[in-house]
Amino acid sequence: MPVLIDGSPYGVVTGPDGALWFTLLDGRIGRVVPGAEPTLFPLDPADGQPTVITVGPDGALWFTEYAGGRVGRITVDGTLTAYEVAAPYGIAAGPDGAVWFTQLQGDRIGRIDATGAIETFDLPTENAMPSAITAGPDGALWFTLNQGDAIGRLTVAGEITLHPLPTKGSAPVGICAGPDGALWFVEIGAGQIGRIDVTGTVTEYPLPDRAARPHAVVAGPDGALWFTEWAGCRLGRITTSGTITGYPLAGAEPHGLAVGPDGRIWVAMESGALQPVPVD
Repeated sequence: MPVLIDGSPYGVVTGPDGALWFTLLDGRIGRVVPGAEPTLFPLDPADGQPTVITVGPDGALWFTEYAGGRVGRITVDGTLTAYEVAAPYGIAAGPDGAVWFTQLQGDRIGRIDATGAIETFDLPTENAMPSAITAGPDGALWFTLNQGDAIGRLTVAGEITLHPLPTKGSAPVGICAGPDGALWFVEIGAGQIGRIDVTGTVTEYPLPDRAARPHAVVAGPDGALWFTEWAGCRLGRITTSGTITGYPLAGAEPHGLAVGPDGRIWVAMESGALQPVPVD
């Protein structure tokens, strides 16, 4: 059964406490154990529109507030901390014990270390809108450039490499490390799923519905990649060999997704629910 939420969930992740943690666009962070009632933590100020959420290397939950210009941190007991950062969106734990984030405006990638110190790295782009970010299998950070039609790689020492995508207007958003040692990403503008290996070789897989606008992607427990189709209101699945299947979702506007503590894929539906889908 879905978990009904009084609000608009956007991002979701499984926390170190075995609960689902999620963002609400109205300025709250939520926590729920499947089968129980959710607990909601209001942010102050509440105008930040929290979006992507991840587990940090310190065992806390870290999230971005794009509109409010903040990166937030919440412990499993609900203690909140905020860091002033311009236009953050994607966020991920890095291999160096720091939290890394993208800045949609300004063409920068940022880093917050265990002391709270912030460092930023300027990209050799202009208005490319760095979006999602993830730790790669090679010890580097990999990120999407939504308006740059490219995938970027950043070492912890600050070395930047950009890999242009074959499809113009692909507008990549979500990205994750796959089970095959490559990075997998979604192209919201082209209706495709992409794969890039650590050498920079790109393969693209068109979706059956090219207007589906895929948004986020996660590696599933079954060795496949799972992704949300925002416009198609579906959960998609692609094997590492490129076989694609789809599952209709109840509600509207699926955004983030995560492997839940119960082994199911949980999808944040902006229409007001966290919806589970069994993994066969």
